[in-house]
Amino acid sequence: MSISVELNRITKAFDTTVAVNDISLMIAPGELFFLLGPSGCGKSTLLRVLAGFYRPDTGELRFDDKVMNDVPPHQRNTGMVFQNYALWPHMTVAENIEYGLRLRKLDKLTRQEKITGALEMVQMVEYHDRPVNTLSGGQQQRIALARALVIEPSVLLLDEPLSNLDAALRQNLRDEIKDIHNRTQITTLYVTHDQVEAISMADRMAIMKDGVFVQVGTPREIYQYPADPFVASFVGETNFITGNIQEIANGKAKIETPVGVLHTESVYHDFTPGQEVSCSIRPETIHLNGNSPLNQLTAKVGAVTYLGRVEEYELRIADTLKLKAIIHNPGTETKKPGDTVGISMSPKAIVPLPTNE
Repeated sequence: MSISVELNRITKAFDTTVAVNDISLMIAPGELFFLLGPSGCGKSTLLRVLAGFYRPDTGELRFDDKVMNDVPPHQRNTGMVFQNYALWPHMTVAENIEYGLRLRKLDKLTRQEKITGALEMVQMVEYHDRPVNTLSGGQQQRIALARALVIEPSVLLLDEPLSNLDAALRQNLRDEIKDIHNRTQITTLYVTHDQVEAISMADRMAIMKDGVFVQVGTPREIYQYPADPFVASFVGETNFITGNIQEIANGKAKIETPVGVLHTESVYHDFTPGQEVSCSIRPETIHLNGNSPLNQLTAKVGAVTYLGRVEEYELRIADTLKLKAIIHNPGTETKKPGDTVGISMSPKAIVPLPTNE
C-alpha cells in the first residue's frame, strides 16, 4: 500500500553550511515526485534525511502518521538507488538482489520467487547468475533498481540514477522507471539535475536552490508559470528582456524595454507601474515572419544550427540584445547568418517575472 511522506520544517546543517533550510513538503501516496536543482543545492542531503542516513537538526519527518526522525535506516522500509549503483562486485546478480531479503530473514523459496519477480520487472531474468562486474553500466543500474524494488519498499529513493549513462540509454531507462512506477504505485522521490528527466517523468516536482524550495508544482505549471527568472532558466531554455511596467490591468501589461514596448497577457505576479521586471520568452514561442500584430521586432540572424527536427537561430536585436529562437520541423529553406528578419511574439508568450527576491 502506498504511503505519504511529510516534511515539516526540516533543517540540516554541516558545521556552518545549511544544506537544507526549513523545508516543508507533502508527497502524496503513490506520487512520483522529483527534486530538481543545481549541484550543491541540498537535494541529495534531503534524500539522505528521508533514507535515515542523516538525522534532521530541526523539524519532523513522517511516513503516513509515523514520525521517522529517530527510526534507523534499516527499519524505514525504504529502497534506495545510488548514482554509482553501490552493487557488491564479488557477488552475482541474484546475490546482490537477495541481500535485503536475507536481512529480512525470508525463507529460501520466497527469496527465489521475489528475485525472479524483481528481475522480470527490470527485464534482466537471463542475467540471474552473472557476476555483477561483467555487466554494462545500464545493466548494473537495472540490477540496482531490482535490489531496491525486491524488498517492496514503502518509499523508493532515487539519487541521480541515470546520470552515468549515455543519452539513448537514459531515455530507455526513463521510460522503464516510469512504467515500473505506474505498475507498483510506490511513493517515489527522484533527485536529478536533468530538467528533461524531471519534466518528462514527474507527477510533481520541487525546484531547489540554496537549501530551499523556490517552486513546487507539476512540470507544466513550472514550465509555463515559473516563480522567478532562476526557475524559468533552470527548467527549459528561455530568453530574458528586462523592462519596466508601463501599464497593468486584468492580467495584461505594457512593458517598456530597450527594444520597444512589449505587450503581455501572461501577468500572474503582483506588479506595480514602474516596477522592473524580467520578461521570460521561450525560444519556441518566437516566430520568424510571424503574424502577431503586437510585439514585432526586426532582428539580424547570427548563427544557425540545424538539428533535424528543430533549427536554432541566434538573433541580434539593436546590437545589444541576443535572443534564441527554435523553429520546429524546419523545411528546406533557411535563413542565413547576416539576414535581416522580422520576428513576433504572442502576448501570451511574454511572461514578466520579478527581478529581485
